[in-house]
Amino acid sequence: MQVDENGCLGSCFWADARCRSAYQYFGDVVTFDATYLTNVYKMPFVLFSGVNHHHQTIMFGCALLVNETAESYIWLLRTWQETMFGRAPSTIITDDDKAIAKAISKVLLNRTHRLCLWHILQKFLEHLAHVYHKFPDFQKEFHHCIHDTITADEFEEEWVSILVKYDLVGNDWLQNLYNRREKWVPAYLRTTFCVGMSTTQRSESMNKFFKDYVRSSTMVSDFVHQYEKALDARYFKEKEKDVKTKSSRPVLKTCWEIEEEAAKVYTRKSFNIFQDELFNCQRYKAAKVQQEGESKMYEVAPKSKDKRIYYVTFDCKEAKAICICHMFEFVDILCRHILCVFMKKSNLDSLSHQYVLDRWTINAKSRAIHEIPNPDGHVSTQEDPIMRKSHLMMKFYDIAELGSQSRFKMDHLSLALDKEDLNF
Repeated sequence: MQVDENGCLGSCFWADARCRSAYQYFGDVVTFDATYLTNVYKMPFVLFSGVNHHHQTIMFGCALLVNETAESYIWLLRTWQETMFGRAPSTIITDDDKAIAKAISKVLLNRTHRLCLWHILQKFLEHLAHVYHKFPDFQKEFHHCIHDTITADEFEEEWVSILVKYDLVGNDWLQNLYNRREKWVPAYLRTTFCVGMSTTQRSESMNKFFKDYVRSSTMVSDFVHQYEKALDARYFKEKEKDVKTKSSRPVLKTCWEIEEEAAKVYTRKSFNIFQDELFNCQRYKAAKVQQEGESKMYEVAPKSKDKRIYYVTFDCKEAKAICICHMFEFVDILCRHILCVFMKKSNLDSLSHQYVLDRWTINAKSRAIHEIPNPDGHVSTQEDPIMRKSHLMMKFYDIAELGSQSRFKMDHLSLALDKEDLNF
C-alpha cells in the first residue's frame, strides 16, 4: 500500500498465493488493463491477467490506483514484479497510454510491449470518421490490410495503397501510429509468442466478470472480500477443466498416430485447436518448390477456390519447419500448413517434443513452486510434509478418477488397495 504524508491510503496492490503460483506457470504473456473504474472513489481497478493451460483467463494480481500517472504505474509494476519473485513477462499487452508506456520502459526493460489492437481500431473510427462515411469500401479494404495480411511486406504494400487512394498521406495521426506499427499490427506480431492474444480483451472480459461481484458503491474495505469470491469462482472453473481433461478421452477424427499422441499430452482445449488444424490440413496440397542441402521449401495451397498460398520451409536434418503464417510462433501449436507437409511429404506421423509447449499440456502445473508460502506463512520445500502430502494427493486423485469410470474398475482398484501392504 502507498500512504501519503497525512497517513491516508493511496494506491494498493494485492495478490494471493494462487495468483503468484499461477504466474510462475503461465506468466510468459501478461495483459495489463487499467480501464475499469470500480468504486465510489473512482479509483481505477487495474488487472494483471494471463492465459492458463485450458486457455482460460487467470489472474496475476490487481490494484486500486489513486491516479493514472506514470509514477503510479511505475510503483505498481515494481511492486507487482517484486511479488512475482522478480520475474518479468516476456510480453506485456496494454492499452495505448503514454503513462503506461513510460512505466513499462522504465521497469520492464528489454521486454516486448504490445498495444491492444481493439483499442487502436476504435480510435480509427474516431479520427477517420469522415473517410468511413464518404467511402463505403474503405472499411473493407482497411480491415483486409490490418487483419488479412500475413507478412510485413504485404501489410506495407496495402497500407501505402490505402493512404494514396483515400488521400491520407499527410495525416499526422496515422503517421504516428504507423511509426509504432510493430507494436500493434498483426503481421508484425505473428513471430512473437503471445498465447494467441493481440488485445487486452481478456482483461476486459474479466472486468465484466467482476461486475457480478463488485458494484460502483462497493467500499474499498469490502472490495478485497468480493475479489476473493470472484477468484474462487475462476479457480473452480479451472478445476472443472482439469477433471474433464483427466477423466475422459476426446473423439479422434483421423487415423494418424500424431492425433492420438496429442490427445494424451494436451489439455482438452489445446487438443481441440491442434485437432482442428490437423483435420483441415487434408484440405491442402503441398508441392516442393526449392531445395538447398537439407532445407526444402514447400508451396502449400488449398484445394478450394481460396487462392492464398503458404510457404513452409522444412529442415530435414533438424525435423524443423517454419510457415509464413507463423501460427506456431504466435500460439505454439502447429498450423495446418506445416502439418500438411509433415503428413503428406515428410512422413512424420509422430508429435516431436519440440512442437509441444509444456504450458498447453495436462502436466503444465506439475512443477512445484517452492517459493510460495503456505497458509502458516512458511515457505514449503521438498522436505516439507505439506508438499509431500500435496504431491501424493495429486497422484491418488488421478488413480481415483480412473477407478470411478466403471464398477469393474472401482472393484479392481479397491481390491488392489486392500492387498497392498501399507505398513512401511
